[in-house]
Amino acid sequence: MAASSTVHAAIEIGSTGIRLLVAEISPDAKRAILDRSELPVALGRDVFTSGSISRDTLLSCIKILNRFAEQLRGWGISPNQATVVGTSAFREATNRDSVLDRIMVKTGFRVKVIDGIEENRLMFLAVSETLKDENIKSREENSIILEVGGGSTEVMLLENGKIAGAHSLRLGTVIVEQQLKKMMGSLNDAKRYVSEFILNTKGALNTELNLKKVRQFIAIGGDPLVAAIFAGKPVSSFLWAIDREKFDAFVEEIQNYSAEEIVARFKIAYSEALALPVSLLSYQMFLHLTPVEEILVPETSIRDGIIISQSAEPLNKNVQKEFAPQILASALNLLHKYNGDTAHAQYVRLTALKIFDSLESELGLDEHDRMLLEIAALLHDVGTFIRSSDHHEHSKYIIEHSEIFGLNRDELTIVSQIAYWHRGNKSMQSDAKFLSLPREERLAILKLTAILRVADCLDRAHTQRINSFKISFTNDTMTITTDGTHQNILEKIAIVEKSDMFESVFGYKVILV
Repeated sequence: MAASSTVHAAIEIGSTGIRLLVAEISPDAKRAILDRSELPVALGRDVFTSGSISRDTLLSCIKILNRFAEQLRGWGISPNQATVVGTSAFREATNRDSVLDRIMVKTGFRVKVIDGIEENRLMFLAVSETLKDENIKSREENSIILEVGGGSTEVMLLENGKIAGAHSLRLGTVIVEQQLKKMMGSLNDAKRYVSEFILNTKGALNTELNLKKVRQFIAIGGDPLVAAIFAGKPVSSFLWAIDREKFDAFVEEIQNYSAEEIVARFKIAYSEALALPVSLLSYQMFLHLTPVEEILVPETSIRDGIIISQSAEPLNKNVQKEFAPQILASALNLLHKYNGDTAHAQYVRLTALKIFDSLESELGLDEHDRMLLEIAALLHDVGTFIRSSDHHEHSKYIIEHSEIFGLNRDELTIVSQIAYWHRGNKSMQSDAKFLSLPREERLAILKLTAILRVADCLDRAHTQRINSFKISFTNDTMTITTDGTHQNILEKIAIVEKSDMFESVFGYKVILV
């Protein structure tokens, strides 16, 4: 029986509006947009002013979502089948939980609040899918992918097509607007505020990628699309390009327009017109940190990324296959940032994966867990940058408070826990943080930590002396047999000291011969 097309719906609740996308995915992974809608709502103004979402704004959200629910029913999609995400405004709202509950009760939509790194991941998926058939060297060039929103700015840095850094910055058009209201500032004050913020960010970005070597600037969002339509040229159906000089001229021109003039000329909503000058100014200032002479503007969004990440299996598998190296590259960049021992980290990573694969039939874990082990193995010693004696504690802190492209906060917590427990004799059962995690996550951490502790033992001296080894199992023993060309006294001592967790979890005594 031939496979049929499937219809997917994604809703994004942002700082300035609620946006819907419906797309059909064919069996050969082709994507066709069926429906899209967007309505303004003042979530960001509420949250960035008072810290919470007001009753009036909540009622507006419910009204819009019920309207979208009716729209989706025309496509045969119920509210519980749609993917709904909340971004920066929801992340910062003090009454988030009660608002999410009212939305679920009144509309049937369950809203998942995503962090900035998840926004970056979805944006990357959307951009990659849009550019995949274009004659663009995005897989090879040093690039910046940028989206300025109402409550945050998402930035991705790619070095030779691989992720070098991913950041969610607290810079957005609504935030700037609220800051100016507090100071009773003018547009010139807005320019200074944005300029100072971006210049302060420049140093951190340069440590990950030399901005002077950036050759491609990709701008996402409705605001650069307005600039592209009126000052740029189409490259294909879903891609525009704008010369740097024309973009600068356009940005300077609209700084002199009132919101009413922007609405009349560009046929956009009044709320978007209010944000357009500051938004494009932000893109321009980021652009001027680089020598790039042309901006690329794909017609895509994180809603496209949501549909891609949850859509037909062939498309999802291909995207995820490409995605894994980007996560690894981001973790390696964090390791380099803290001057980690790369040779040891890579050795432990490969060793841990070899042990994981040898236990595959009895682990009860999947490829995603394998990837988390891989990242934890790379970063388990990163805390030595602060202090060697208790580096596992510092590794945990660094990982928890860093941004690894492709990993959300829950996944970072798992990786940080694995890194924390890779040494020491403290009991997990006496640790409040560990016990507060869901049971499934606790079990994964326990199994993956047991593997990492053994892998770390095989490079106790950080010299990678054991170049090859075989793993074999008997009823109660896992035997690691080396090639016999080196003395393994240090490693044997380490196995005795640190393999107790492995024996407890898997029932195998570890022997190195």
